[in-house]
Amino acid sequence: YIAAVYEHESVLSPNPTALVDRQSALELMGRNLDIYEQQVAAAARQGAQIIVFPEDGIHGFNFTRSSIYPYLDFVVHSHSVKWNPCREPHLFNDTEVIQRLSCMALKNKIFLVANLGTKQPCEHTDPHCPSDGRYQFNTNVAFNDDGMLVATYRKHNLYFEYAFDNPPEPDYKLFDTPFAGKFGMFTCFDILFFEPAVNLIRQYNVKQVAYPTAWMNQLPLLSAVEFQQAFATAFNVNILAANIHHPTLGMTGSGIYTPVKSFIYHNMESYGGKLIVAEIPVISTDYKTHLESNERFRKKLHRSCETVTSSLMDDQACFKEGQETPGRVTGKGREELPPPFYAEMMYDNFTFVPLRGEKGELQVCANTLCCYLTYQRAVVTDELYALGVFDGLHTVHGTYYVQACALVKCGGLSFSTCGQEVTDATALIDFQLWGNMSTPYIFPLLLTSGITLDFADHMGWKNNHYFISKNRTSSGLLTAALYGRWYEKD
Repeated sequence: YIAAVYEHESVLSPNPTALVDRQSALELMGRNLDIYEQQVAAAARQGAQIIVFPEDGIHGFNFTRSSIYPYLDFVVHSHSVKWNPCREPHLFNDTEVIQRLSCMALKNKIFLVANLGTKQPCEHTDPHCPSDGRYQFNTNVAFNDDGMLVATYRKHNLYFEYAFDNPPEPDYKLFDTPFAGKFGMFTCFDILFFEPAVNLIRQYNVKQVAYPTAWMNQLPLLSAVEFQQAFATAFNVNILAANIHHPTLGMTGSGIYTPVKSFIYHNMESYGGKLIVAEIPVISTDYKTHLESNERFRKKLHRSCETVTSSLMDDQACFKEGQETPGRVTGKGREELPPPFYAEMMYDNFTFVPLRGEKGELQVCANTLCCYLTYQRAVVTDELYALGVFDGLHTVHGTYYVQACALVKCGGLSFSTCGQEVTDATALIDFQLWGNMSTPYIFPLLLTSGITLDFADHMGWKNNHYFISKNRTSSGLLTAALYGRWYEKD
C-alpha cells in the first residue's frame, strides 16, 4: 500500500501561556490546518491511501492547563457513536478542527491520522475527575476515506505535558483499512513503554502502526529515526511516524518503516515541512516475529549471571562487578583487556572499554549484564570508539529500566567524551555485538554518519544471548547498540 507522513513545521503561538479566546485559537490552528490541507492533496495525488500528521502539529506546545483550553475540541471517545464530522458538523459544539480534518479525508478519499487537544466534561462523582470538572487529553484521531471518525486514542505516557490528563485506563485503539488491515495508534513517549504500545501489538497482533510524535532527538541512543526503525524491526511491524520539524528544539526525524527498509527524513539544517510518500508491503499477521521467539526464550531464561555461559567464548561469559576479568584466550596466548572507565551517556553512568587497534574482542559488564564485541576496522582512523554497558533504572526525563550494550563513537579522543552527541564518523567497522539480556524486548540500533540508518546482517537469540552483526556499514559508524527495555522493573 502507499503511505504518507508529513513532518510539519508548526505555526506556534508566540505566547502559549497567555489566555486567548476560542476565535484566536481557531485562527492560529487554521494556519496549520491550511498547510495540512495542501499536504493531504499532495499525498493523494501521489496515490497515498493513508497520511499521518505529527503530535502537537495543530496547536503547538508549552501551554498551561488553562491556556490550552480554547484550543481543545470536543470529541466523543466511544465506539457507540458513529459520526462523520464533515457531513454532520452540527452534532457537537467546539468541533471545528475535527470537522476540517474529516473534510480533508473525505475530499481526498484518504485515511487520515492527526493529533489534537480534546476536552471531555466529567462529574465530580468520578474519582479521577480534575477539580475544574473536565478532562483534557492529548488525542490522536483517525478518519476513513469517507471522513468518518473511526478511532480516537488518548496519550497514556505524557512527557511533562502539564496541560493534559492521563486517561484512567490505557486506550487500545485500532481502525480497519481495506488496503492493509488493522492499524494501531500511540503517541511519542508511549513508544518507550509496555502500556499501551507493546501490549497493543501483542494482544491484537497489530502489524501497522500510525505514530504521531513530537520527539526531541537525543544521541547516541534515542534519535527519532534510529528508535523508530528499531521498533519496527523489533516487533516486525510497519510504522508510519510523523514528527514535528523544529531544528532549534532538536526536533526532526520522520519516516515510513518496514522491518527491512526505511524511508526517512532527518534534517537539522533547513526549515519547512516535508512530505514522505512510500509504497510498502502489507505484513501478514501469520509471520513469526522476533517477539514470539523472544517469549520462548524468556521462559527458559537464566536470571543469574554466573550460570550463563556462551559457546561463542571459551571462558565464562559473566563476571561479578569488581571481580578481576580474565583476559581473552586467543591463539597468541593471553591478551590483557583494557581496563574499564566510566562516562555519562544519556544521563546514565555507563561502564566503557575502549576499542584499540584494527581488530579485537572486548567485554564489559555491569550488574547482571555482560556485553561482548568482536570487531575489525577496514582502516584504522584516529577516532575513539568504546563499548559501553548500562543495566539500571534511567531516571532523568522519565523513569524506565534499561539494559543497554552500546558501541559508540566518542566525541573526541579522551575517554570523557564517550557518550557525547556525535553526528559524523568515517570508520567502517565489521562487528558482532552480543549481551546476556534479561528481557525479551530488545531494540537493535544501527546509526551511521549524518544520522543515516543501516540494517544489521543478522540479529536474534543464540545461547541465551541476543546478538547483532554487520559486515561493513554503509558509512561511518556512529552507534551500534542493543537497547533493552526491562518493563517489569520500571
